Amino acid sequence: MTDPLGFAALVAGTFLFAGLVKGVIGLGLPTVAMGLLGLAMPPVEAAALLLVPSLVTNLWQLLGGPGLGGLLRRLWPMMLGVVAGTVAGAGMIAGAAGGLATGLLGLALLVYGMAGLARPRLAVPRRAERWAGPLVGAATGLVTGATGVFVIPAVPYLGALGLGRDELVQALGLSFTVSTLALAAGLALHGALPVAASAASLLAVLPALAGMAAGGWLRARVRPETFRLCFFAGLLVLGVELAWRGLGR
Repeated sequence: MTDPLGFAALVAGTFLFAGLVKGVIGLGLPTVAMGLLGLAMPPVEAAALLLVPSLVTNLWQLLGGPGLGGLLRRLWPMMLGVVAGTVAGAGMIAGAAGGLATGLLGLALLVYGMAGLARPRLAVPRRAERWAGPLVGAATGLVTGATGVFVIPAVPYLGALGLGRDELVQALGLSFTVSTLALAAGLALHGALPVAASAASLLAVLPALAGMAAGGWLRARVRPETFRLCFFAGLLVLGVELAWRGLGR
């Protein structure tokens, strides 16, 4: 995008809305940002832009929870898998042709939107976490490396661990923080983290935080389930558009 004012408006509007979604339902900032920015630029550029606001907002979510030490002891094998998978897979988003990367991003949004609407009831026994955690982490990392989307299959898996509400919010913050740092490392490793994108990413922090504050205000006035339904339905539509644009033409 060559128009600086248009680019600034796109980034500010995207992260304001993405922050609002996160403020209402506790997740969705990177997913929304990748989806909307992916309509206007290659996914690798969108991924570079989301790094700083994603890191700041997810650290806020991570450090605001009640039991970080216990979560780290329980989830560190999954986090290692996330790092390994993301760094290994980052070459896909960095080196893929624009159409392929956009199509993969659309497919990831489609899967996440369908999973969010279906809300399958899953349960992972504690004894299975030793082997399931690293596998889910590695799979999440590969999806992150290919699309810049952190949520599949990490979010359904964490939701199936039987965590309390506050623990789950903090666990999501941990997973997204690790994914963000791993994606930054993977993009840098493949030379896909330009200085200009890093500067623009810093500027995106303020609208993201403003959106989160507005989302917290809205959460008290709108039923979260209604908003969640609209969010996942919107992801489906966005996923179809991106997948068609990238793979169907």
